[in-house]
Amino acid sequence: MPIGGQAVIEGVMLHDGRRVVMAVRTPEGEIAVEPIPATLTAPRLEATPFVRGPIKLVQMLALGWAALRRSAELAYPQQAPASRWELPVTILLVVVFIVGGFMLLPAFLTGLTGIGNRMLFSIVEGGLRVLFFLSYLAGISLLTDIRRVFQYHGAEHKIVHAYEGGEASVLEARRKSPVHARCGTSFLLLFVVVAILAFSLLPTSNVWIRLGGRLLLLPVVAAFTYEILRFGSRHPQAWWLRPLLVPGLLLQRFTTREPTDDQLEVALAALRYLTTEESARSSSTTGQ
Repeated sequence: MPIGGQAVIEGVMLHDGRRVVMAVRTPEGEIAVEPIPATLTAPRLEATPFVRGPIKLVQMLALGWAALRRSAELAYPQQAPASRWELPVTILLVVVFIVGGFMLLPAFLTGLTGIGNRMLFSIVEGGLRVLFFLSYLAGISLLTDIRRVFQYHGAEHKIVHAYEGGEASVLEARRKSPVHARCGTSFLLLFVVVAILAFSLLPTSNVWIRLGGRLLLLPVVAAFTYEILRFGSRHPQAWWLRPLLVPGLLLQRFTTREPTDDQLEVALAALRYLTTEESARSSSTTGQ
């Protein structure tokens, strides 16, 4: 089963579709590895094409926040724990930021131009969305802590590449690319491309239809985007998919950095735990 994951605070989180494991470098220099209970599970829906995309997106948002929160506790144990309201408030702010900043605001600004052609309207709107996204990435990449997260992001990709190549080790991972086709960054950019095509079918004259229609189409766009990315990861040589996947791979140059060997060791620890029988037994006792 394919392995994916994400970077967390001073570590990485990996999952194989059934189990989730996180490894974090503690202040003492040791590597803490532990399973994370899966949430919001819906096995039948997760296996249904064009339904699993939006479901997995929501799952990864919830799981990603849980991993980030726990990794912060392990990496910075001296800090006070977060309150029980922090998770729902953070998720709400993220949804508002994504829906408002990346979906509705570009449509509103493009509407001010008076463009009447549907396809041209969608292209301009999509261009603004990409510009906002790149500006956001450029801004946060200036932060030292975020650069370290980007290094762990590269470590996650490299160790998964090594695993898929049949030899999971720091030495082998060091030779691999920090770019991976199944990355969430590729999903975001491909999402914009699919959204341009889908939104071009909507009228551009009425502002409420324009904005409301985009909200209603978000799950549809997410569903198609997930299926395209899933197919592309299984058939990387498909020529007709390359124009859709290449921009996302290039964008990962913004969101990954070359990791150090000790960061690769953290990613390797998570991988080894995930792929051993010990992980399977431990996961079953934690309700995964």
